[in-house]
Amino acid sequence: MAEAQNSPKSSTPLGQGGPPPLGSTTAGSIAVAAESTVATRMSAPPSFDVADFPVPHGREEEWRFTPLARLRGLHDGTAVATGEGVRVEIEAPEGVTVETVGRDDARLGKAKPVDRVAAQAYSSFEKASVVTVAKEAVLAEPIRIAVHGEGGVAFGHQVIELGAFAEAVVVIDHTGDAVLAANVDYVLGDGAKLTVVSVQDWDEKAVHVAQHNALVGRDASFKSVVVTFGGDLVRIHPRVEYTAPGGSAELFGLYFTDAGQHQEHRLLVDHNTPHCTSNVAYKGALQGQDAHAVWIGDVLIQAAAEGTDTYELNRNLVLTDGARVDSVPNLEIETGEIAGAGHASATGRFDDEQLFYLMARGIPETEARRLVVRGFFAELVQQIGLPDVEERLIAKVEAELEASV
Repeated sequence: MAEAQNSPKSSTPLGQGGPPPLGSTTAGSIAVAAESTVATRMSAPPSFDVADFPVPHGREEEWRFTPLARLRGLHDGTAVATGEGVRVEIEAPEGVTVETVGRDDARLGKAKPVDRVAAQAYSSFEKASVVTVAKEAVLAEPIRIAVHGEGGVAFGHQVIELGAFAEAVVVIDHTGDAVLAANVDYVLGDGAKLTVVSVQDWDEKAVHVAQHNALVGRDASFKSVVVTFGGDLVRIHPRVEYTAPGGSAELFGLYFTDAGQHQEHRLLVDHNTPHCTSNVAYKGALQGQDAHAVWIGDVLIQAAAEGTDTYELNRNLVLTDGARVDSVPNLEIETGEIAGAGHASATGRFDDEQLFYLMARGIPETEARRLVVRGFFAELVQQIGLPDVEERLIAKVEAELEASV
């Protein structure tokens, strides 16, 4: 096992209790990076202007793990939007306003792009979707946003805004085949509660690069669950900022990386305001030759953010030879007046003792391996809270396991 852990909190956040069901790292079959270097500051300041970001060459810190040739031109300006890019359909219950707006709408652009692809997406979209939940509305049903690729290139922008003390669950479901660069903004009013489930279940040739921006108001609660299965290359960049004290953020993720796939999740929690909390827990499983998963977890506690309480965790389970994991937790603290801060990363194989325990009780090896993987993912799947989505994801995991065990 390759593991890095620093400054654990006194409490036990999701996924921290007990050792992971992992074995030792095998040289040659698993490549692991577990670092604690400061990398929370991007090489260029955030900007809406593509020209402010040089074309990446793969040597930059924020691009060194990404196979640029597989971005299909999203990073260098050669990708051009086509009419058959993606189709977006939104189903929303009473109390929700859904609008399609132009680039001049004042609700757009509350969070700036932090890399060239995000800036290209913001500069290139023509229409944006704005979903507004009224003040104090408590939705009994989720908002469902279906993004279906139709084979072309697309640039997207979505805004989901909750009024003060509103409560909502949003499911964003990505399917089909497309080359998509998008920005999604979540804006939470004071006391609001938002849960977002973003599912990347693309066809095998799709490319998806997205920046997710959460702006969390006073005493507001934000939960993000990012689930990635499909696509040739998927790179998701969730970011959290707090606009007033008392906010909380939970960022959960689940990914299953198959042969030849590149799945990358780069997170930043910017504790820029006093007395806010965050908890990050991402888990991944990999199988097949050249399966590559990247997880970068950046937490910045600024000097003004006294009373911060934060923890981040990444665990990876490697099912076959030939897979690679790069896991890099980063924690930057600019004040000593905090409640707690820590991070951990672990990558490895099946635990032979767990398999032996199950098989000694009459469970066949194939089923025992499935049980270990189900248990590995179970606590994250339960965070979704929507039975139909949970059942679909469990079925997807089962289907992936059929290929490896």
